[in-house]
Amino acid sequence: MQYDPIKRKLGVVFNQSPSLRKLFYKLLDILLLRSWHIRKEIKIWEKTASGKQNILDAGSGFGQYDYYLASRNKEWNIVGLDVKQEQITDCNNFFQKIGLQNVNFEYGDLTRLDDSNKYDMVLCVDVMEHIEEDELVFRNFYKALRNNGMLLISTPSDKGGSDVHHHDHDHGGDSQSFIDEHVRDGYGIDEISNKMKNAGFNRTKVYYQYGKPGKIAWKLSMKFPIILLNKSYFFFILLPFYYMLTFPFVLILNWFDLKIKHNTGTGLVALAWKD
Repeated sequence: MQYDPIKRKLGVVFNQSPSLRKLFYKLLDILLLRSWHIRKEIKIWEKTASGKQNILDAGSGFGQYDYYLASRNKEWNIVGLDVKQEQITDCNNFFQKIGLQNVNFEYGDLTRLDDSNKYDMVLCVDVMEHIEEDELVFRNFYKALRNNGMLLISTPSDKGGSDVHHHDHDHGGDSQSFIDEHVRDGYGIDEISNKMKNAGFNRTKVYYQYGKPGKIAWKLSMKFPIILLNKSYFFFILLPFYYMLTFPFVLILNWFDLKIKHNTGTGLVALAWKD
């Protein structure tokens, strides 16, 4: 199962006007639980981040988080890096149309990132699971951050974060998995903590997201719709009615996942500070 064909199809629909694009961002913020956790950590970070701040979105994709950051504070300068030129061009065009001048999108390979002491925060959402040379990228992030800068990562955990069923995958079965896009199943808390510390970070904090309520919310809000859309794009017509039924439950489940401390979960939020 692949995300990219669905992403491209959604892009066509929601790029018809800036208002639809903004609506798309809002829907992603509501439906994607990781966005709840990321926005919570950004709000905590900004309490100690006064004045101008330089922020790197390492793997900017649709530009969802860049829109959130650029709208939240006009003094923040945001750079969005991605390896897909069509998304870079699309995001630059959209942000110019809506008049947000404090963000710019550029091509960038994170394994070749060569900035030094430039950013106050590096944001990296759903990217590290796609990169084989992850320890090199962690070192690049450390180098790119200023002193007291923060790295904020959201990534699948090794507790099923890639929705992998090894027995199906190994024997050619239909596992309905997203593993085709990932180079690893996910990280353990100790594993990613140690890799960040080996990169130079002295202070880290890692915790589970997508606990029991989050896993149910993800299935309702993302997994089931994507399975249907991979079978036929006809289901785009039914999506609004599907979400009308499931939206209240997803909202409640996401809220509980945000508020509860989880002993395990299929996602991780990882933070590290450069002292």
